[in-house]
Amino acid sequence: MIKEINLDQTLLSIVSQYPELIDLLYDFGFTQIKVPGMLQTAGRFMTLRSGCELRKIRIEKLKKSLLENGFELLD
Repeated sequence: MIKEINLDQTLLSIVSQYPELIDLLYDFGFTQIKVPGMLQTAGRFMTLRSGCELRKIRIEKLKKSLLENGFELLD
């Protein structure tokens, strides 16, 4: 099964489709993703791209990790 992710999708839609991403994103610095209610509020508008900017995470590093974990990136 191909797991496709668009970096401009909201976090809520991505983790709803691929719940296994919660731990991966948490380890990458998206620590608020596990705070109760945060995914349902901020996750409705926060994208991977904007989250990387906010958290000062190099998006290329996240892209590499997603690819290594079997995700296909749609830009």
